[in-house]
Amino acid sequence: MSSARRLMATMSNNWSLKNGLSLWCPQSTSLNRLPRQSSVPSRSFRRSYTVLSSSFANENREYVIVGGGNAAGYAARTFVEHGMANGKLCIVSKEAYAPYERPALTKGYLFPSDKKPARLPGFHTCVGSGGERQTSEWYKEQGIEMLYEDPVTGIDIEKQTLTTNSGKLLKYGTLIISTGCTASRFPEKIGGKLLGVHYIRDVADADSLIASLEKARKVVVVGGGYIGMEVAAAAVGWKLDTTVIFPEDHLLQRLFTPSLARKYEELYQENGVKFMKGVSIENLEAGSDGRVAAVKLGNGSTIDADTIIIGIGAKPAVSPFESVGLNTTVGGIQVDGQFRTSIPGIFAIGDVAAFPLKMYNRIARVEHVDHARRSAQHCIKALLSSQTHTYDYLPYFYSRVFEYEGSPRKVWWQFFGDNVGETIEIGNFDPKITTFWMDAGKLKGVLLESGSPEEFQLLPKLARSQPFLDKAKLKNATSVEEALEVARAALQDEAAV
Repeated sequence: MSSARRLMATMSNNWSLKNGLSLWCPQSTSLNRLPRQSSVPSRSFRRSYTVLSSSFANENREYVIVGGGNAAGYAARTFVEHGMANGKLCIVSKEAYAPYERPALTKGYLFPSDKKPARLPGFHTCVGSGGERQTSEWYKEQGIEMLYEDPVTGIDIEKQTLTTNSGKLLKYGTLIISTGCTASRFPEKIGGKLLGVHYIRDVADADSLIASLEKARKVVVVGGGYIGMEVAAAAVGWKLDTTVIFPEDHLLQRLFTPSLARKYEELYQENGVKFMKGVSIENLEAGSDGRVAAVKLGNGSTIDADTIIIGIGAKPAVSPFESVGLNTTVGGIQVDGQFRTSIPGIFAIGDVAAFPLKMYNRIARVEHVDHARRSAQHCIKALLSSQTHTYDYLPYFYSRVFEYEGSPRKVWWQFFGDNVGETIEIGNFDPKITTFWMDAGKLKGVLLESGSPEEFQLLPKLARSQPFLDKAKLKNATSVEEALEVARAALQDEAAV
């Protein structure tokens, strides 16, 4: 089996439908049921903050956040809200920019120049949740030290020090690890580093892709998940010959049912996108100029391509923090319900944290902007205030595509809850459609496409309360609106009991 085939097969197996979109939650009872006594300290603590030698005199930071993504931006805002940022907080980032709302990179950022693409500073955190735009100037005004393009390369837990790529030595009192994920890549030996092959995790990646799209004729997207769907939709805006390849039998197999996926696939096909499902990749082939020229499939056939985007998942960026304590089952750094690691004074938030998913009684690691925001806020509030309650997250995923100017149809779906049990689908995707996941008569998860603001607001209430639903009434609903009213009534009935 080729390296590419093994890689895609492994990613496909790890992304089981039951685990949700980027929600990697194995179902083994022995591994993932929450223990009666957590190995993570449950008491409140504070690290000692003592200068060990004069060499640290100008390098002491009371609070240090490592990582410059969404979670870091929201954590910084929470520090400011508690009056604990000015002169106390330092953020160490490998990026050249202040934290920004990363979902924009595969959505509005990729629009062609004539369709009003998103650009910084327009989507710095925390505009994604209606907050103030935190530009680099904002951090200066708040007295927050920002170390750009200088990732952390080492940690000494006993001395409470960090070493950065430039050789800087930082002494911390409290450390918040917010390093997120890195893109899973094809090996170099099968063409993973050829010119014209792209991965998207940051602005530099997106800028590189845009430069290729400006000259591209034939685009291949590898992966049928979030990245695949969003990049393919953006490529339509460029009017490019676009093919999406993935090993599963339908789009977004970790969440969509076959019926739901088919409707989205048909919409993409109406926009000129071609799909090759259930296929493996042998390697990426280069042309005489050294750029990628084709994709060779496992069956020996080839597809011409001058631009390839690989979207086959991501890995938690745990280096150099393995010694803090990893969860070998779900990946990432193990934390408790307040995002404390097993080392006093060290926390982990966002994509990199393996945390107790309270409402489903299992350990999870969630790669999504909503969790990045909420985990950051919960962690910092617990650190700086008397808040002691456990993080109680409701899984939430969404996507927005075809939103550029001139698009005949904009797409926006939201999902809340757990995609387990049997499904009931209502609607004809014209444009609305909804899918309910039910187990033992109780609603477990719900997805809605093209809902009104009021309808979208109903979804988390349903998923959180998990009311018993009358399946006959639900199946007999003649519209999405009627089905949601059946669910709303069940919710009200349970509230009245």
